[in-house]
Amino acid sequence: MTVFKRDALANRVRILTAPMPHAQSVACFLGFAAGSRYETPETSGFAHFVEHMLFTGTGRRPSMTALSTEVDALGAQFNASTRKESTVYYVRCTSEHLDRGLDILVDMARNSTFEPSEVEREKGVISEEMNMVYQSPRVYVAEIFAALVYGDRPLGWPVIGRRETVAAADREALVSFVRRWYTAPRLVVAIAGGLDGDPHGRVAELLEDLPGGDGGCERAALNGDDARVAVEQKDSEQAELAIGAPSFPADHPDRYVLGIIRALLGGGMSSRLYRVLVSERGLAYSIITIIQSYADAGSIWAQGGVNAEKADEAVSTVVRELRRLTEEPVPPDELEKALNYARGRFVFQTETPQGLLQYALSRELIEGRTPEPQEVLDGLGAVTADDVRRVARELFAPGALRLAIIGPFDDPARFERLLA
Repeated sequence: MTVFKRDALANRVRILTAPMPHAQSVACFLGFAAGSRYETPETSGFAHFVEHMLFTGTGRRPSMTALSTEVDALGAQFNASTRKESTVYYVRCTSEHLDRGLDILVDMARNSTFEPSEVEREKGVISEEMNMVYQSPRVYVAEIFAALVYGDRPLGWPVIGRRETVAAADREALVSFVRRWYTAPRLVVAIAGGLDGDPHGRVAELLEDLPGGDGGCERAALNGDDARVAVEQKDSEQAELAIGAPSFPADHPDRYVLGIIRALLGGGMSSRLYRVLVSERGLAYSIITIIQSYADAGSIWAQGGVNAEKADEAVSTVVRELRRLTEEPVPPDELEKALNYARGRFVFQTETPQGLLQYALSRELIEGRTPEPQEVLDGLGAVTADDVRRVARELFAPGALRLAIIGPFDDPARFERLLA
């Protein structure tokens, strides 16, 4: 069964719709291929800064209060997120209010005023957000790991930016960023839920005159130096670690195998890493496995908080479990469990309007296509034990592993020996 209808306006704005007749609500997303990887050293953090500014007021809705009051009056919710390759704005509302919800989003994207006083105020808000990121090991360790994998390049920089570039931003620079990247070919409008008719006409009315233009970004490249371990010293009884390796782009033929490897290692409380580190040895409170895939690069890593006094044992245990996937075939019952886990989590995500569109936009913006959900389920179901061992050998080969760790440590060499 076809879930998505894909269309486009003359100016190349793409439209994805997914009717869900049982739903009484709709989710409406505007997704721009305008994330932090499109920044330069001078504009680091601008994609995220622009996201903030779009909530500060337009000509018709001249303040954050005016915007939020109208959204609340509809019984709706709205928010946004900035990532390395995209910035997404969304509103969720009852089906009867779709037109107004869409109008609000487009008004924000096209007519935000970027008042200088609001620019200065948001600098303070973002500064506090930076404090939260840098003081939260669970969040910050992923940024350190990205820098290990990609080095001093846009994919290795934090999405939130650098303090000095955010502090130096002004209205003209932020508006210039929008003009360059918030263009018609880089926009996907995605709507799912209880649709009453085809919203194409309303989207055309609001966006058919959005200017064109396009722009590229620096191709991804792995960190060229020999660094395999990054240590951030922090006095604490708990250490936060991220250990993994570069992996595959979003459209790689082995992306479904990667999904099964994630499920085997960190999918639930019966997964290999959780069972060994948490249930059996008490080294960690929790451990998960994360995949991050971009248009031309990717990475996979295990992340968790571990007892700082037993950090060496925790690192050695994770390394051993990664290498075990390269050496031993996965037993049939464990593979079946991982397949069911991965397929189940995907079904859970895509059975709601918001989850379905989060999946669709992540694929459409990066790959320029939106595979039907059944294609994903079939791809996961086709993974074999031989596939898992073949891909694990490619990913976790000697010298491939990287470790980022935050805790009471000052010597990377102690951990480098463990990776070897």
